[in-house]
Amino acid sequence: MVAARPSEAAVEQRRQEVLRFVVDSGRARIDELAARFGVSLMTMHRDLDDLAARHLLRKFRGRVESFPSLTMETATRFRVGLHVAEKEAMAAASVGEVRSDSTVILDDSSTLLPFARRLTGIERLTAATNSFGVARALSGGRREVLMIGGRFREEFDSCTGPDVLRGLSRLRADLAVTSATAVAQGRLFHPIQEFAEIKEAMCAAAERRVLLVDHSKFGKTATYAHGGVDAYDLVVTDEATPAEEIAAIREHGTEVRVTPVPAAEDFPGDVPQSQRSD
Repeated sequence: MVAARPSEAAVEQRRQEVLRFVVDSGRARIDELAARFGVSLMTMHRDLDDLAARHLLRKFRGRVESFPSLTMETATRFRVGLHVAEKEAMAAASVGEVRSDSTVILDDSSTLLPFARRLTGIERLTAATNSFGVARALSGGRREVLMIGGRFREEFDSCTGPDVLRGLSRLRADLAVTSATAVAQGRLFHPIQEFAEIKEAMCAAAERRVLLVDHSKFGKTATYAHGGVDAYDLVVTDEATPAEEIAAIREHGTEVRVTPVPAAEDFPGDVPQSQRSD
């Protein structure tokens, strides 16, 4: 009996698991990866060719290597394809925070792309962002999208710099929705100062603030702090987040919404591949 061919979602999930293993290890032999993930050498080569074509890892003769850690932590092409199920679950659990006839600010975090796509069903919405990816996800329908421009950063597909900060200082929004690169005991961090400053400015420009952050971000720090969870009204995370980190958020007086994560196959099949991995 011929084994059923795995679905596209299952193949992508395996490739993301391979990517995470290579990132954690720094490098790996291709034959060892095939044995570890229980696939043929030919299948593993196809997986790695796909990841290398997306510039997610570097493939050599008989081995693969990850990119430098700072690039992995920040560049959009890496972040978009990671923890897709968690991002979709958090988006579904938090989209109800946005109301018609309101103004919402969204940052350039890859976590917010599924959230932005869900906003297309909300009428008469004004959305402001420094992210071209988020702006594209919001385009069309009865929505006004304000692009907060500045210095374009290709690796992040977004704008930074003093022009972005000035633009945010002139806005007053009903809601700001952001994410964080690292969270430790209620403190938020980012490896790049410009982005840390933008996240703080977005929070300052809104009446209500929501933080979407999956379990992989907790227990880590980076060079630049940008406040704490006490600046937010709600933190949305997934069920794999450590209990001590959730307790730390609640000790700061911030509401926490923990959402279960369905299997990748349970999500709608219309999530664009370009939003899953870049």
